[in-house]
Amino acid sequence: MGFFFAINLFVIVAYSLSGFRVTAGAFQLGDITAIIEYAFMALFYLMMAQLVILTLPRAFECANRVNEVFNFSPTIQDKTEKEIWFPASCENVLEFQDVSFRFTDSEKYTLKNLNFSCKRGTTTAIIGGTGSGKSTIASLILRFNEVTNGSLNLKNVDIQKMPQHQLRDHIVYVQQRAWLFAGTIAENIAYGKPNATREEIVRAAEMARVDYFIRTMPQGYDTIVDNDAGNLSVGQRQLITIARVFLCDPPIIILDEATSSVDTRTEAEIGKSMKELMKGRTSFVIAHRLGAIRDADIILYMENGNIIEQGSHQELLSKGGAYASLYNSQFA
Repeated sequence: MGFFFAINLFVIVAYSLSGFRVTAGAFQLGDITAIIEYAFMALFYLMMAQLVILTLPRAFECANRVNEVFNFSPTIQDKTEKEIWFPASCENVLEFQDVSFRFTDSEKYTLKNLNFSCKRGTTTAIIGGTGSGKSTIASLILRFNEVTNGSLNLKNVDIQKMPQHQLRDHIVYVQQRAWLFAGTIAENIAYGKPNATREEIVRAAEMARVDYFIRTMPQGYDTIVDNDAGNLSVGQRQLITIARVFLCDPPIIILDEATSSVDTRTEAEIGKSMKELMKGRTSFVIAHRLGAIRDADIILYMENGNIIEQGSHQELLSKGGAYASLYNSQFA
């Protein structure tokens, strides 16, 4: 604003003073034009210099921030790059032994003294209110966070003693939000197995009950998915992510509120796919709708980071405790 005021003020002064000199024959009209043009150029570059001076501190601060990002060291480090040998047969696939966890910036424990095990081929459901620690359990299994106290074992081996890539090769995590990427539907299904053949991709889609929908798309499996997957419904996106799981064929599956954002009909369709998906696999189901977990082998009811009840659906109903109260509130 001050720059434009200075220019306009200079033009007024230049015209006023030069006008008298032109009348007296001391100046030509071209001289006035030249003076004003040179003044414009001088003031313009002065303004640019001012902007540079103002932005230099920001530039230095941004450079320091970029340097911090490049030099950032992950808080979770592998103790070894050597892969661990697992026993051929192990009944307890995952085992929590006095596991407690708290965030580094908090003095309060999010999870407290958890003790339970997940046997081969069984389904463990975790239920509880918001903030009870359900999703934190999944983050510990995947080593997105490290156990504070106790130990979490995969096939009798502490997960902190194995490389993260080896641990995550055993697990597929299906979140509440379905993450799709720019590319074809086939490429999105094959995201976890890039070398998969078209036949394997189609078979996975059939098992996830999404093959018919894909074939109705304009280019079928070669239909391009937008960055935000705006050309697909929420249920369709979730079924495509489930097709990824079928293709990867993992021994352990974690389903974290995988159907909470879809309607009842779509949830029923996804539920059929999930039942097929969990056959013969060790599965974790985190949910707030009891209809999705009634068939689980063991149900953990959590409250304030503690497991206050555990057992099968019928066992928990017969106890008449917190789980039975929640069940009656939803289905009574």
